[in-house]
Amino acid sequence: MHPAAGSRTLYGYRLSLIAAMDTVFIEDLRIDAVIGIYDWERRVRQTLSFDIEMAFDNTVPAASDDIAHTLNYKDVSKRLIGYVEASGFGLVETLAERCAAIVREEFGVAWVRLKLSKPGAVRGAKAVGVCIERGTRTL
Repeated sequence: MHPAAGSRTLYGYRLSLIAAMDTVFIEDLRIDAVIGIYDWERRVRQTLSFDIEMAFDNTVPAASDDIAHTLNYKDVSKRLIGYVEASGFGLVETLAERCAAIVREEFGVAWVRLKLSKPGAVRGAKAVGVCIERGTRTL
């Protein structure tokens, strides 16, 4: 038996004590924003694409079938859309850091991987951008 094996009850549901390594993800979240260092970039909105992976123990929501126990990806998406649309950073690196911090601090996520793509920024490339990981993956 696994050293952490066993069970407990939470919200009336029997759960395993083995640490869960689940990921909640949002793929290709497209948001228009002013971003860039060149004068022309400051005058237009560009579409950015976000791929976000967030560590979250899904055993409780899976057992309860209650959205209140989840990491609600709709809430995360709405928060990031509002933030990014109102931002005006020069660098994708800065925007990625701020978005990762929002996810971790406001949604209680211990680990996040965030890929921010800027399509069409370089001729011949589908997209350029950054991929960052922040926090600790283990729960």
